[in-house]
Amino acid sequence: MPASLATVESQALELSPEERVELANRLLSSLAANSEIEEAWSAEVERRLAEVESGRMALVPLEEALSRARSSLR
Repeated sequence: MPASLATVESQALELSPEERVELANRLLSSLAANSEIEEAWSAEVERRLAEVESGRMALVPLEEALSRARSSLR
């Protein structure tokens, strides 16, 4: 039986930030029918990762990010 979405999500959230970026990139790439779109997403992921690694952008703890998202949906 395939893993449920909740199980996959739980396991993915246990990955390091770098591994999650790579996973997100691979998932997005699997959806891209156009190589230009794939290349653009790849460049964006790399740009954002570089900003985090350089300290120009701070990461937000998961609970805070979820709280913000839930608040914006209300």
